[in-house]
Amino acid sequence: MKVSKNSYYHWLKNKDVVVSKTATAFLKERIKIIFEQSREIYGSYRIKKKLEREGLFYSRSYIGLLMKELGVRSVLKRKFVVTTDANHSYLVAKNELNRDFCSFKLGEKWVSDITYIRVNDDWNYLTTIIDLADRKVVGWSLSEDMTTQNTVMKAWIDARKARNISNNLIFHSDRGVQYASNKITSICDYNLKITQSMSRKGNCWDNAVAESFFKTIKYEWLYRFKYTSYKQLYESLENYIYWYNTERLHSSLGYLSPLEMELKMRGFIKNVA
Repeated sequence: MKVSKNSYYHWLKNKDVVVSKTATAFLKERIKIIFEQSREIYGSYRIKKKLEREGLFYSRSYIGLLMKELGVRSVLKRKFVVTTDANHSYLVAKNELNRDFCSFKLGEKWVSDITYIRVNDDWNYLTTIIDLADRKVVGWSLSEDMTTQNTVMKAWIDARKARNISNNLIFHSDRGVQYASNKITSICDYNLKITQSMSRKGNCWDNAVAESFFKTIKYEWLYRFKYTSYKQLYESLENYIYWYNTERLHSSLGYLSPLEMELKMRGFIKNVA
């Protein structure tokens, strides 16, 4: 092979170091790629979970150390605005959900909420509907006003197009005027499959999953950009929500994505590595 004795013995003596450096370089490359694919959102724990799917098992502390060496860091949490306007004369529904956020059937329990997002010097309003079974955002809408028609109704129509409901859907929200309005209560009253549920007054924990999503989308995505138009914001939300539904790993789902959990619940896949 035309290799000198000195070169051979040098390689023999240091091959473990070379292999170790190669393995570390490969691991760093995978960490960087996963981090970038997560839109610079994933921290060391979710990157650890992604690596395990590839058969790469490392401690979280070691991955965190390599992330520090690479100069990559997950985005930080920030505060967000709560929007509930419960000062109205409409009747409110009983808290049927009662903080039972577990569901083992798609279309059985939906939670919904509305939040503000700044666009220039004005506000736009994001309404979401989440299925508690797979934590998928099954319906959403973006509006420039807070009318029931442009917030909850549009999100509801979007959700019903995307997913069927069970024979006894619980539709839970806060006590906001949009949810207590005649348009929404009529849908629930005339459809025997739907039971409307509302949080107790001033109790954000009763709708914790919906509010948690807003916290997530704001600190992971929205606070990183300055929006100047409805169209720009809409496209940004569409981008994130698609990624959130199809790829983002959820601790509450055993680090599956909503899509993976949906497929698992429908029986299309049994296990996800």
